Amino acid sequence: QVHLVESGGGLVQPGGSLRLSCAASGNIWGIFGMAWHRQVPGKQRELVADITGDGRPKYVDAVKGRFTISRDDVKKMSYLQMDSLKPEDTGVYYCSMTIVQMTTTASSEFWGQGTQVTVSS
Repeated sequence: QVHLVESGGGLVQPGGSLRLSCAASGNIWGIFGMAWHRQVPGKQRELVADITGDGRPKYVDAVKGRFTISRDDVKKMSYLQMDSLKPEDTGVYYCSMTIVQMTTTASSEFWGQGTQVTVSS
């Protein structure tokens, strides 16, 4: 089995920074893409940023220049550095990873449980 656990959320003032982490563990042979998503009550979950297996990042327009996604394949971790935070960045942030397990040749997408980010004065 595979588990993803996010950490690093919290309450921050507008203009502040937070760094989210996502740790993968379990029966992992390899990790392809990694991504961060956020969900606001009453709205659909949206993709915020993703990074390919060879390290190419992509961002939604609303966070370009403020958020940075990165990965550490040795530690099996994904990070989302969030700077210049705005109240509209508030939401539950989820990480996802496309993982190939030891017991199969097919990849599957796994999700974490989410971490709350609140940007408010």
